[in-house]
Parts: sequence; structure tokens; C-alpha cells
Amino acid sequence: MDLAARYLQKGALYPEFIEESPAPGTGIIIVIPAFNEPEIAVCLSSLARCNPPPVPAEVIIVVNSPASSGLSGIEANAITLMAIHEWRRVAGQTFFRLYVIDAGQPALTGWGVGTARKTGMDEAVRRFCKLGYPDGVIVSLDADCKVADNYFTALWHDFALDRNAGACSISFRHREENGEEANPAINAMRQYELHLRYFVRALRFIGYPYPFHTIGSAVAVKVYRYVGAGGMSRNQGGEDFYFIGKLVVSDDFINLNSTTVFPSARLSARVPFGTGPAISTMIKSGAGDYLTYAPESFIPLRAFFGKFSTGCSPAGAGDDYGLVPDDIRSFVDVNEWNHRKQELKDNTSSPAMYSKRFFAWFNAFRIVKYLNHVHGTLYVKMPVAMAASRLLTMSGIETASRDVNGLLESYRILDSF
Repeated sequence: MDLAARYLQKGALYPEFIEESPAPGTGIIIVIPAFNEPEIAVCLSSLARCNPPPVPAEVIIVVNSPASSGLSGIEANAITLMAIHEWRRVAGQTFFRLYVIDAGQPALTGWGVGTARKTGMDEAVRRFCKLGYPDGVIVSLDADCKVADNYFTALWHDFALDRNAGACSISFRHREENGEEANPAINAMRQYELHLRYFVRALRFIGYPYPFHTIGSAVAVKVYRYVGAGGMSRNQGGEDFYFIGKLVVSDDFINLNSTTVFPSARLSARVPFGTGPAISTMIKSGAGDYLTYAPESFIPLRAFFGKFSTGCSPAGAGDDYGLVPDDIRSFVDVNEWNHRKQELKDNTSSPAMYSKRFFAWFNAFRIVKYLNHVHGTLYVKMPVAMAASRLLTMSGIETASRDVNGLLESYRILDSF
């Protein structure tokens, strides 16, 4: 655990919060950031209904609010704390230990969900350090989620005990309560979830080797991989995308499809992007369709990766930029291309190493930047149902449905394999 101890010394923002020692053999710690979460009892009740794992488990809630939320944030979190206290009183003893970190309204610049998530996950590292357990499982969840009954047992049996797995993306599907089918938020949520799944399916289509979902409420990581990746990002939004992006490039990142997280389809302005803001924007604007990237914009990436991801063209050092697809050249100029190509050549000794470093450069974040660059100039975004249907056709996958509901179910099934 020396690496974890060094990480805490250099990377942790706060000293220890929880004085009570963890139970011997603790194997799973769930971390939940909570800002203005009066319904957090729904999440806690869902966790409490789960089948207990064969090891002790903990749940750490980090109640917090950014300074920009002012007095209203403090008052909202007071309600959250009371809701947790009342839930604990009514629920009584549970199979997991519940700890609450009241972070208040920190003065740290840029405080947001990323910093709150990092605070809780760093505390989980401390807990496992006390046990000397580098394989301890740290799970990131959101306060608006429910989970499947086998959530803890699947995390233990199918992830913790898998010596070849260091981190995982957990299967998810946004939940729809009975009677909400006509709710505009449900229609918006279905479209946004289809967009998420469409993007990952497009990554598979172009040959990107790490096509995983990057959702902060549906990811788990072992201690040694968490600290090895430098801990959770402090971004105010998209912290999951950046952090998981560092994890997926390792061979020990897996999809955990044996259990499911059910995020809420609620409106939200807590973070600048994600499900909540996407749904809010659609409803407020009156937009009937969620617009996503045109599937044709991925084709140049497929050609580019197929030609260059395992080594440069046999052409001369100064000649192969002309072989780069035009769309990619509009995004990567000749100077960057020659610099990257030489850097890759100088620091790799095999096609496998070359490919790994190539995709460390042209990663999912750069793919998104490329897509944003070419849309509005070379391509036009289109309704997600149209794009998702067209991508399946381009991939040779048959589907009988062309509407959002049918396509979403088809994509969910595809993601389960």
C-alpha cells in the first residue's frame, strides 16, 4: 500500500474524516456525492434492499455545495442531512456501515461534483490503507440512483474476485417510474441515453480499442488502479469522462454487465453537461429531437485508424500526411502530424506499443473534439434516432425499429454483450 500512502500524502485535499476503523475484511466502499439531494433516502433504501455481499461494506456520502450556491445551497444540504438522519433512524441496522462527510461549502476554488467525488474516493483509499488492502473496491454512485438487488454481490464476485480486472464500467439504464411514460423528461432521457449508447457503438465501428461508457454513477475501481491513475478529476462536470478515460487504456478495464445502475431522468443544473443538463436544455428549448453526430463523420476516423494506428505508412517521412483523410487533416495540421509521428516512432518498439501510444494521443476526448470541429463545417448534426438507425445499417446490424424506444432497447441489448 506504499503507492496509496504516497498518493494520499501528495494528492488528497483533506486529512482523514472518518475516525472509526473499518471492519476487518471490508471489501467494498460506495462513494456518493450529494448536493441538494432531499430524496437521497430513495438511493439508500435501494442499497439497503440489496443482497449482502460476503464481505463487510461501507457507504460514504459527501454532502457539499459549491460557494456559488450561496445560502440556498447550505439550506438545501441541511435538508439532505436531515433526510439521511431520518432514513438511518427508520432503517435501523443495515449490512453496510453508513458514513456522512459534511463538507459544508468549501472555499476551494472550482469546487464541484468532481471535487466532492474525489474527496469521498480519497477517504475510501484511506480506509483500505488501514486494512492494507490494495484490491479494495471503490464504487462511484450518484444520489439519484437506484441499483439492482445483486449490486453488491456482483461487484464482489464478478469484479473484486477477478484478478484480471482493475476497473469496470457498470451496466446502466435510466429508470422510468410507473405512470411517467408521458413525462417530457422521459422522452428526453431516452433520446440522451440513446445518444450515449450510439457514441460508444460508433467507437466500436471505427475500431477504437476502448469503447466504454464513462458515467460517474456506474463505475468501480480497485485501490491500486485508482491511485495509479492519479485519483478522481476535480472537474466541475465531466469528471467521470476524464477519470475513466485514464482507466480504460489499461488492459484490465472491463464491462460489468451482471448488475445494473438505474440513474434518474430528472432535470438538473448541478453540472454543465450530462444527462440532467441535456434533458433540461431539450425541455426548455422545446426541441423535439436530441441532435447528435452524423454517422458519416465517423468514417474518416475509421479509415485513419485503420491506416495509421499500428504504424506509419511505408511512404517517406514527409509524404504520408497526404494519405491522412481530408476531414482529419482539417483537424490535425501537418506540423502536429509530423511531431506526433516522430514521437511515436522514437518511443515504441513494436506495433502493439505503437498502437497503445497512438490511442493515448487520439483518445476519446480527442475524438469528441474532432467531431465538434467537423460539425457545422463538414457535417450537420441530426436527430439521434436517425443517426442510431443509420449506424446500425452501416454496421450490418438488422433492427426492425426506427423509433427512439425501439432503437434504445436494441442498443441496450447490444451493450449487454
